[in-house]
Amino acid sequence: MSTVTDLLTANRRYASTFTHGNLTAPPTRRIAILTCMDARLDPAKFLGLSEGEAHVIRNAGGRANPDALNALVISQQFLDTNEVVVIHHTQCGMTGLRDEAVTELLSERFGGPVERQQYGGFDDPVQSVLDDIATIRADARIPDDLPISGFIYDVETGLLTPVD
Repeated sequence: MSTVTDLLTANRRYASTFTHGNLTAPPTRRIAILTCMDARLDPAKFLGLSEGEAHVIRNAGGRANPDALNALVISQQFLDTNEVVVIHHTQCGMTGLRDEAVTELLSERFGGPVERQQYGGFDDPVQSVLDDIATIRADARIPDDLPISGFIYDVETGLLTPVD
């Protein structure tokens, strides 16, 4: 059986008891969470969230890149969120990643030059949270008084540690 078939089977089970069709797009807890796409992170579980309570924006490293900033602006300006939480984690695959190295690897794999991009690698997860909070605060589309918190999630213990 293929993975897609398994996913569709699981979806049918889920849909057979689905009762959340009346939820609205604005999250009820009025919070937006920016975090990593790492499969070891399940923000709903480790934050005790249910469907409809938060916007969860995910990308490689949980970085405040242009797409994430656009999503945060939409979340805050049009869907009533009034707080942002940035969560990076231990053992992140983006740690130590260099844009040049990714470009070289992709060029080798695709047999020709690949345009260099910014992938968002970092050396220190605590500093990367602080950098992303600063990036969000610097965006003119985000109000200066919007509360923004930062955390590191430990993939071995499941605990969050605040970043000040």
